Amino acid sequence: MRVVASASTFMFFPLPRATCLRRAATTTSSSSSCQARRAMASSIRPIVLSGPSGGGKSTILKRAMQEHPDTFAFSVSHTTRNPRPGESHGKDYWFTPYEEMEKMIANDDFLEHAKFGGNLYGTSKKAVKDVQSSGKICVLDIELQGVRNVKKTDLNAKYILIRAPTIESLRNRLVARATETPETLERRLKHAEEDLEAVKQDPTLFDYVIINDNLETAYQDFLKAIASELKQVQQRRG
Repeated sequence: MRVVASASTFMFFPLPRATCLRRAATTTSSSSSCQARRAMASSIRPIVLSGPSGGGKSTILKRAMQEHPDTFAFSVSHTTRNPRPGESHGKDYWFTPYEEMEKMIANDDFLEHAKFGGNLYGTSKKAVKDVQSSGKICVLDIELQGVRNVKKTDLNAKYILIRAPTIESLRNRLVARATETPETLERRLKHAEEDLEAVKQDPTLFDYVIINDNLETAYQDFLKAIASELKQVQQRRG
């Protein structure tokens, strides 16, 4: 499904999904099993997840990583915002002082970086390389601006958007989460509307769009979207 968004209403209409399932090149070298394993690991496409806060992507991602602990590895992003209750440094984000992150940006340490709500967010090149070298599926959870930046690179990723069915349902989820002030709530909702409009204007931004109106269904849709990557990891183990 693709989304048509306006300031007050949301309609849905089906468009063909651009699956972009390019077959990974197979390694024919027999010099050593170690080399073959490294080649297979490098062919596993990273997964880029995006979507408005409150849309369910973090819940879906955490469940996938719990149920497949040796399959996924989260590329931990840097941010200058303060930790939310329950978040840990180095696990959820690298919580970084603003000036330090600006220096990292100047040093070209990031694959992508973006500014949202007055805070900087970024995915370091080292974080992605570390996960890829482990032979696991690298997962990047980034904002739409970051998605655009990553698509300009040579990273052969699969792009998935996870979102709530309507802005009103998104509002209800954010209110229930009780982590937003009235000001940040309205800012996030406005940002979500702008992102959905951007996706409507450029439907090639994402390979899959998952409408999270039922968490279990959305989770199964996510697993289907990454079925080829899951199979590659299983083959590597075999």
